[in-house]
Amino acid sequence: MRGFGKYAIWVYSAMAFIFLLIPIAYTIAFSFNDSRRTNIIWSGFTFENWFTVCEAQTVCQAFGNSVLIGVVATLLATTLGTMIALALVRYRFRFRNATTLLIFLPMTTPEVVLGAGLAAQFLQAGVPKGIGTIILAHTLFCLSFVVVTVRARVASLDPALEEAGRDLYGNPTQVFWRITFPMLLPGIVAAALLSFALSFDDFIITNFNRGADVTFPSYVYTAAARGIPAEANVIASAVFFLAIALVLIAQLTAAARRRQLAKAG
Repeated sequence: MRGFGKYAIWVYSAMAFIFLLIPIAYTIAFSFNDSRRTNIIWSGFTFENWFTVCEAQTVCQAFGNSVLIGVVATLLATTLGTMIALALVRYRFRFRNATTLLIFLPMTTPEVVLGAGLAAQFLQAGVPKGIGTIILAHTLFCLSFVVVTVRARVASLDPALEEAGRDLYGNPTQVFWRITFPMLLPGIVAAALLSFALSFDDFIITNFNRGADVTFPSYVYTAAARGIPAEANVIASAVFFLAIALVLIAQLTAAARRRQLAKAG
């Protein structure tokens, strides 16, 4: 047992890692499937799906809608969330604790409840469902995650640095853009990436508020009954490879900066 215990954590980690990667490996493999009517059974290897991905116009249109919604919702949620995080950490005002509770509430609310509630509000207000309602719903959903992420970054800042900027005759605007904002930027970028990922991936809230418009998760869900088209697997694989590339670039850039700082020190 002692000998097994030495390797148990490695065996368990490998099994968990393989279990997590199986769906991704399946998606990548079947993006090269020479499918005709369905994409359930392997029919042969081909690159044609990667070169003709947008011939199935519904797939690219759904993907474009998801990207548009994700970008706009991320910009709105990141801007509002950053301002709210600064207000909650730096200022004391009435109902501050109640505001914090209300901000965190969407994170603890099941998505089906949030999506159904927003759909009912849009219906009562007479707002037609479409891209606009999806953007509003995603902004509300992502706002809490942005506030949590940026708030942690704001709380870690040293106020003495901003005080030094004011001592050097910097006005509030100059102090914010030259001192506060650069120090907040890593947290803001992390919050924006998280917000985009949540928005692009969301299905439940989107399904309640999308009307006739189709996003990529909605398209995949509808197509899953007859076998997800190879073109959808191509887009999913491309997004996965892009995410891996961004992570590698970020890690390599951070490592290069650490080496430069080490040499400078």
